[in-house]
Formats: sequence, structure tokens, C-alpha cells
Amino acid sequence: MIELGKIKLPSPLVLAPIAGYTDGSFRKICVKHGCGLTMTELISAEGIVRTNKKTLDLLAFSDGERPLAIQIFGRKPEVMGRAAAIVESLKPDIIDINMGCPAKKVCGSGNGAALLKDPDLIFRITESVVKSTSIPVTAKIRIGWDDNSLNYLEVVQALEAAGVTFITVHGRTRAQQYTGLADWDVIKEICAVSKVPVIGNGDIDSYEKAYEMMEFSGCKAVMIGRGTFGNPWIFSGKTPTVPEIIEQVKEHFDFMVEEHGARAIHMMRKHIVKYIHGIKDAAKARGAIVIATGRDEIFRILDEVEKSA
Repeated sequence: MIELGKIKLPSPLVLAPIAGYTDGSFRKICVKHGCGLTMTELISAEGIVRTNKKTLDLLAFSDGERPLAIQIFGRKPEVMGRAAAIVESLKPDIIDINMGCPAKKVCGSGNGAALLKDPDLIFRITESVVKSTSIPVTAKIRIGWDDNSLNYLEVVQALEAAGVTFITVHGRTRAQQYTGLADWDVIKEICAVSKVPVIGNGDIDSYEKAYEMMEFSGCKAVMIGRGTFGNPWIFSGKTPTVPEIIEQVKEHFDFMVEEHGARAIHMMRKHIVKYIHGIKDAAKARGAIVIATGRDEIFRILDEVEKSA
């Protein structure tokens, strides 16, 4: 058990919020494998207050996904506060504010990582959320908009002053997107001066590397994103056997059907490709999975993969 301010987590390894991947099905699986905290995909505060159905669907979660943070984004302090009050009624463990998403459609309207350009606005947004809820509020940031605006210390100070419980730092600028290397030295610098716990994020592709980041930077926990794709075992450090991988794919598929209905087969394809990557005859199986139209057909393909491995 680790403590991050007012929050206690069973493990220091945390699931990153990733649109199109970290739905309820995947969150449940990650918890099963030892994930210490899950987080929803980023959810629009405007959509929440306008009760947009697609937005509200993203808020759904089950107790099997706890501890869980609902991540919201927006740039209007009053709207963010109202959204936080609505989110609190769902009883998540944490409300997280996204200030690091580099996607053009998010930043283009002044949300996500675009907020890094304006620490004063960051303070006002965060203060509004903190004052609107009684549950812990956290934030996820990048180290700056680009290499010419590395204002991460100013941003951290604004978040601290507004009352966040912890800060997650992705060691890249918005301009980097997901290219190049995450700057662990900056994460270390932030950890040394921050008055609240810091979660490090960036380039974690193994259980061992997560603990390497903690030792190097002094961060209290590590958030893992793309390294979880097809590999929820990253949270335990276990190397799965092929039968264990196939069994997990099948369970994941059934969770997806339960959560998403008929859309599950299309949504699951990207997960299956990641799960079976590196297994003998995986390339051949991928081609068959792309055109498969039902659960039985996909499971038969998976059984063939297991037999030939």
C-alpha cells in the first residue's frame, strides 16, 4: 500500500487514460493483474454538463475497476466545476484534470496540453474543481507546449496552490507528441521541488522500467500507457504463457461484448493484435481476425494460435 497525500493505492503502478483503449473492460483486467489505480478516457466537461449521452456513457464504471479516477477536460473554470460536482455524485475515488493531451482536436479548442500556455488559467480551473467537490482532485500535465516554453515549474506551482492531491507528469512536450524520449531528468527535478506527490509517466514498457523510473526520479508512482497494450501483466512483472495469453484475450472479448454489445468485435481487434504479437503464426492469425465476424470464429482462430505456438 502506498500513500499519495489523501489517497492510498495498493500498488504504485497506475494505468494511463487512453482514448479507445482504457474502457471498463480493460480497466477490470488491469486491476486483476495488480494495477494500483485506473483512469477513464478523458471526458469532456462540456459534454457532462450538457448531459450528452455519448459523454455520459464514458462515465460508467464498476467497483471491479477501483481505485478509479474519472478524468475530465475543459478550459472554462465554471463549467469544469459544475462537471466535477456531477462526477462526484458517481462516487469515483479521484477526479483528474487532463492538461496534457496532445491531440489536435483537443488542443485546437484550447483544452488538454494547450492549457500549459496559461498557468493562471490552470490555477483557476483547478481551484474551481477543488472547490466543487469533496473528493481528491489531481492533474496530468506535460513538461511544456514545446522546447521554447518549458514552464513546468510554474504549472506545478499553480496546481499546488489550487489544492491538487498529486500531479502526474508526462516527460514530453506537446510538440513531441509521443516521439523521442521522455525527459526523466525533468520529472526528477519536479519531484525534488513539488509539495505534493508526483507520478512519473513516459517510456515505461516493462515492470522493471517502472521501478527504474521511481528509483531514478524519486516519483512516488508510475503511470503506464502504451506499455499496457496487450500486456496487462506489466503490472505484476509476470511473463505469461501462450495459454494464459489466449485465455486473457477470450475473457477480455467477453467483457467487451458485455460492455459494448455488437460493436465489441470491431473494437477488440486492435487489442487482440497486441496480445498475440510475437507468438508463432501471429501474422497469419491477424489477417483472419480482421475479417472474422463472430465470437466463435475469433475463438477458433485463437485456439489455432495456441496449438501452433
